[in-house]
Amino acid sequence: MASALRSLTPYLVVLMAVSTLGPLQFGFHLAELNAPEDVITCRKKSISTLEKAVSFVSRPNPSTTLIDCIPMDRSSFAAISAIFTVGGLFGALTAGPFTSSRGRRLAMQVTAIFFLLGSIVETLAASVPIMGLGRFLTGVGAGASTVIVPLYISEVAPPAQRGFFGAFTQISINVGILFTQTLGYFLSHGNAWRWILGTGIVIAVTQAFGLLLVPESPAWTATANGDLVRARRVLQRIRGKHFSIDEEVDAWGDDNGKLPSEQESLLAGEADASLDVAATPLSPQADAPRADNGHLGFAQVVREPLTRPAIIAVVGIMFAQQLCGINSIIMYSVSLLRDLLPTSSALLTIIISVINLGTTIASSPLPDRLGRKTCLLISIIGQGSSSLALALSIVFGLKILSAIAVLFFVAFFAVGLGPVPFILASELVGPEAVGATQSWALGANYIATFLVAYLFPIINEALNKAFGGAGWVYFIFAGFALVFAGFIARNVPETRGRKDADEVWGRIRRSD
Repeated sequence: MASALRSLTPYLVVLMAVSTLGPLQFGFHLAELNAPEDVITCRKKSISTLEKAVSFVSRPNPSTTLIDCIPMDRSSFAAISAIFTVGGLFGALTAGPFTSSRGRRLAMQVTAIFFLLGSIVETLAASVPIMGLGRFLTGVGAGASTVIVPLYISEVAPPAQRGFFGAFTQISINVGILFTQTLGYFLSHGNAWRWILGTGIVIAVTQAFGLLLVPESPAWTATANGDLVRARRVLQRIRGKHFSIDEEVDAWGDDNGKLPSEQESLLAGEADASLDVAATPLSPQADAPRADNGHLGFAQVVREPLTRPAIIAVVGIMFAQQLCGINSIIMYSVSLLRDLLPTSSALLTIIISVINLGTTIASSPLPDRLGRKTCLLISIIGQGSSSLALALSIVFGLKILSAIAVLFFVAFFAVGLGPVPFILASELVGPEAVGATQSWALGANYIATFLVAYLFPIINEALNKAFGGAGWVYFIFAGFALVFAGFIARNVPETRGRKDADEVWGRIRRSD
């Protein structure tokens, strides 16, 4: 960290602050409907304990035709929540080719437009279809940001500190979640919830203007655009006047004039969400059949016996990340806890977001110290135990235990299931398969997120009616945790300390 701080320049700080507004909006829009759910859906007039203090933002205005709420049932609300992930999948799958051919800066500007349009539509929405359209548009911007921003950061950050700066993507997502949950605590009454969604407009405009100060990635400028002079000038400004950039410039091209990070992360249209994309392990599949460009395609990595185990492992842990239930808390915690803690569920949600952010920062060194697999198992066992405790505490009406269980549930997620799946997506295969593997990882992640976002409120309500009480759905999440703990123990290898993917899988084959 000390080394990273010494490498900071004011210009690099500006680039990091502006570029990470994309991931921040991902977290913001992911959780924006959590606190005001009952107000938006006309179930309640207010959940805010501070309504009078901030009532000026929802005074009746005879010149406006905006309604106070949008009548909808559970399935309709689940649909507008989940359609965000559909947009995210679309944005993520299309962003890679676009940013590879047109550049990172333009791609980030396009995401700002999607965030802006989506936020405007959401803020003014008076029906379920229009709200769904707005959520889809912001989802496209969010999904694209998860591809573009980590890649841009890896190319402007000092090479020795790319891991440190890469962590700001996940941190920014958590800051966005905390920000929107805090707004929800104050503004979940009357039509004030529209100010929560309207804040997305302000962030998107800030991002759009901020990107006017952001240069194109020097690496992309030199390799894809062929302007080495401009690339050197920009890189020198980022690093500072007296910093030698010769080594970085030499690393931009190989014999074919192509950028390593381009070859490794964009051939399948994806970028790793939290890892230095340039530092990818060597190939364990040196003799595997290749596509014309020398890389394994999306279908080839599944057919190829040497890469199939990696795909199974990556898809499995991505489903584990979501099916253990984290987004049931991020997206629905206020409505989930309102019957147990009616005066403080919104406040507890803010505390949950603080715990999520703090634990993410504090746990960032653990995968390198304890190992990836160890962190995954600690995380999933902890989440499973917390799910079981949460289910029992809700069933038996133990309110304090419910609050504690939720906090531990979120904290254990940040230990392993949060960051590690994205790391493993690049460490389990060689450079010829990493792009396709990241495509599988990202696709599995968004599909699993959609399943939880759409099905959780429906299944939760059905179980509550069937058993005459709340909390039963968390027995399901506890069961998933048990299943995925066994899957990880059996199918996911440890990658810490392995110099390349061949060593990872070679040890397993020798042990078998």
